[in-house]
Amino acid sequence: METKKLFKLLKRHVWLIILLPILALGITYLMVKDLPEEYKSEAQLSTGLADQSQQMTSAQNMDYFRINQQFSSIIQMMKMKKMIDILSYHLILHDLKSPENAFVELSDEVKSLTPSERQQAIAFYTNKLYEKSSITVADNGKIKYFDILSSMGYDEKSIRKKLEVIRNENSDFISVEYISTDPLLSAFAVNTLASQFIGTYEQNVNSNQTKSIALLDSLLDEKEGVMNAKNSELKNYKMENGVLNLGTQSDILYAQISAYEERKAQAIRDIQSNQGAIASINSKLNSSSSNYAGGTVVKDNNEIINLRNQLQIANERYVDENFSPVYKRRIDSLQNLLSSQVSRTSDRYLSNPQAGKENLLEQKRSMEVSLDLARNSIRSIDRELAQLKGKYNALVPFDAGIQGYERDADVATKEYLEVLERFNQGNIEKSVGLRLQIAQLGLPGLPQTSKRLLYTSLAGVAVLFIILTVILFQYLFDKSINNSKELANATQSPVLGSLTMVKEPGIDLQKIWNNSDEPTFTVYKDLLRSLRFEIDHQLAPDQNVVGITSMKSGEGKTFLSLGLAYAFAMTDKKVLLISSDFEKPEKGKKELPAQFFENFLVKREIEREDYITVLNTKSANGSLFEVQSEKSLKAGFEILKNQFDIVIVDINSMGNSNKAKEWLLFTDKNVAVFEAGKTLSEDDQDFVSFMKNQEGFMGWVLNKVKVGELSNNTPLLMTPKYA
Repeated sequence: METKKLFKLLKRHVWLIILLPILALGITYLMVKDLPEEYKSEAQLSTGLADQSQQMTSAQNMDYFRINQQFSSIIQMMKMKKMIDILSYHLILHDLKSPENAFVELSDEVKSLTPSERQQAIAFYTNKLYEKSSITVADNGKIKYFDILSSMGYDEKSIRKKLEVIRNENSDFISVEYISTDPLLSAFAVNTLASQFIGTYEQNVNSNQTKSIALLDSLLDEKEGVMNAKNSELKNYKMENGVLNLGTQSDILYAQISAYEERKAQAIRDIQSNQGAIASINSKLNSSSSNYAGGTVVKDNNEIINLRNQLQIANERYVDENFSPVYKRRIDSLQNLLSSQVSRTSDRYLSNPQAGKENLLEQKRSMEVSLDLARNSIRSIDRELAQLKGKYNALVPFDAGIQGYERDADVATKEYLEVLERFNQGNIEKSVGLRLQIAQLGLPGLPQTSKRLLYTSLAGVAVLFIILTVILFQYLFDKSINNSKELANATQSPVLGSLTMVKEPGIDLQKIWNNSDEPTFTVYKDLLRSLRFEIDHQLAPDQNVVGITSMKSGEGKTFLSLGLAYAFAMTDKKVLLISSDFEKPEKGKKELPAQFFENFLVKREIEREDYITVLNTKSANGSLFEVQSEKSLKAGFEILKNQFDIVIVDINSMGNSNKAKEWLLFTDKNVAVFEAGKTLSEDDQDFVSFMKNQEGFMGWVLNKVKVGELSNNTPLLMTPKYA
């Protein structure tokens, strides 16, 4: 952004910036100088919510979010219309009962009341206070009770403007502040509101807690009955089905089954190992002679066989009789006899060569006995397992039923305990719950710092801010072009120079050049000379046809063409001025004798003047190509270029683009004129692009510039450049 432009805009409105805030300060001071003094009184309430000394729980268990919610609820309750109306009743009753000590001057509505009407009003407000009901416009009757409150400034809206209820940061205190023009009124208002709120709040809390406890008590009885019924159903079910403790019984049976399963597995392992050992011994015995004992040992063998048979019978009975101790002793006795007989037989035939085989036979017989014992024990174990599994399976149907009863009993017990806990908590809160107290009464205080200076200052600052904002918006949204730099930025093209506005109507160009006393003319001539230098610097002997056009008509291109013609004539050059814009003659155009361009194209002859020769076009000709062919036109321009030092063509504005484009075909250099103070629209950008693409386009000339903007134009006069 160009700060110079902004400062120039501020400088232009400097008196407005100074005078308007001063005027606002004066008016505001006159309005606020008679403002009455204001007095503030403050009362503080202690809640006990954030005071750990009043809490039954430790600080670690305090719910600060819940505490903040409780504070917010208390503050909102104090601001309710119901509480504001209670304060209104107290204030109006004070003034009606003691008019000589009224807090504010009695209003006309109060003064107009007769003694009987005043007593009716006192009775009405007293009844409203007793019922703690709100007052509305509908209460207006013969006596305008609502309007009386409003006229005294005791209505809800007026009180809310002066009342403030806040929590002091994170403390346990709530501050009630009231501002009025009477210190006694402020103190009365905060103390009355605080005391009335405490009474109302405690009454509401006690009522709600009593109702809640009564409801919980009835609910507790109901839950207790449900719990007892569910426990009785569980007890009866167990008694009817002979189940004392299903879990313990099932665990015992499962342990017994596991033990018998292990015994069975061990017996099977013994059978398999004995069978393998017996098979191994048989294979060894079969490999040698079977006649290993001789005939002398038949008797001993028969006795051994007899004992073994008796031992087998005893083992079977031992198993059948469920491992009776009697048969156990018999088995042990037979086993001892059998062992003794075998030992005697072995000792008797100590030198028998068949002793090795006899040893194998003894091992075989011992293993066969163990094998028989293991086989018989499996049958007994299977019978016990069948009995245990039957008992265990019999418990499964009861398990589902007992689980259902136990689940119902647990749910009923939990519900009962939850209600009991809430019941006990409610009793505790009712006994030692929230207790609001007035920690500090409101007292009449000194007058507040006057706000006159504040209001006056705010008024002046506000007006100054508004003025500066308007000027800033004007600067930001002002897209008008007023100097060469802005024109160069907007068009991205060179700016050859600027010309000031000549305000005198019908001014004679010769008068401008001959008058050296008028400062306006002097500035204009200097700027025109600079523009002449820039144009002449870019011309060549074979390129001396300069076209001058503009975006719209009325931007001063014709007057500029005449001025350039005079400027070049002052340098002793032969100048030809061709005006194609005959339909809208501008000032100064009639000052020189003229010939017609169409006649020249036909005769190829022109009468040259001493310095400036003028060729006008006929208004009836709408197009150059309708007069002569392009080839003929080019030939005519070649003649003119040879006869004159410079040919200046005043081309139609781009409002008549077809004519302008035709004339631009025959010019060597082109200049576009832009009027200062105007903006470039989107349509104008098309013309800018068209001119920039012209091969001989030299740049722009900013016309009708205000004298105050010249400082921003002079840097681009001598050196055309982009900004």
